[in-house]
Amino acid sequence: MEAARQAGALLRDGRPADLAVAATKTSPIDVVTEMDIAAEKLITGILAERRPDDGLLGEEGADTPGTSGVRWVVDPLDGTVNYLYGLPSWGVSIAAEYGGESVVGVVAAPMRGEVYHAVLGGGAWLGTARLACRPAAPLDQALVGTGFAYVQTRRAHQADVAQRIIPLVRDIRRGGSAALDLCDVAAGRLDGYYERGLNPWDLAAGELIAREAGAVTGGRPGEPASGELVLAASPAVFASLQPLLEEAGAWHD
Repeated sequence: MEAARQAGALLRDGRPADLAVAATKTSPIDVVTEMDIAAEKLITGILAERRPDDGLLGEEGADTPGTSGVRWVVDPLDGTVNYLYGLPSWGVSIAAEYGGESVVGVVAAPMRGEVYHAVLGGGAWLGTARLACRPAAPLDQALVGTGFAYVQTRRAHQADVAQRIIPLVRDIRRGGSAALDLCDVAAGRLDGYYERGLNPWDLAAGELIAREAGAVTGGRPGEPASGELVLAASPAVFASLQPLLEEAGAWHD
């Protein structure tokens, strides 16, 4: 929580007026700014000082194996394009894994003034308020979040999937930060969320927070949430939405 708060404050207060793209990743529109890099350096510095034996995986290149069995998975700025444009929907995501399973997750959303956290088996929290996903709702009354890749071929297929889902739900939202979308499921601000192509750092904290708030999480039928497909929703919406996503081929590129 300390690392997430400090990185969030750096990103909020240190954003230069002339912020520019420092690099690109999967495509020319998948961007990294100097602030992504600075935030990851701050987070990894804190973790290395406090937990020197742990492993670490960061979106902007940090990758150390560690010897303790604990691995920190860090997205220093989830929602970089939102941040670049001055939109408020971005956050800092930090999770700790043990034995390949997320056991702690923190997502700081500085422009909301919110910090979400969860410990495996201990519930999900927004500050001191315990979170619970929305109660059961018919699919046609469900507000569902999603996201789109920055690779054109995958994005085109994702648009086709969304076109099939939209007539069946209350509406679709595209927030631009997977970590915040998952926290919004936890907080009852969305009935469900799905996306194809997430990386471990996009979902490690948010998926735990959603699950600890009572949401069902997974991927394709019988599979855990992964880069192939992430789905998090209140139980009834999950049961209705998962087969629709499977039928629509949401896990395809």
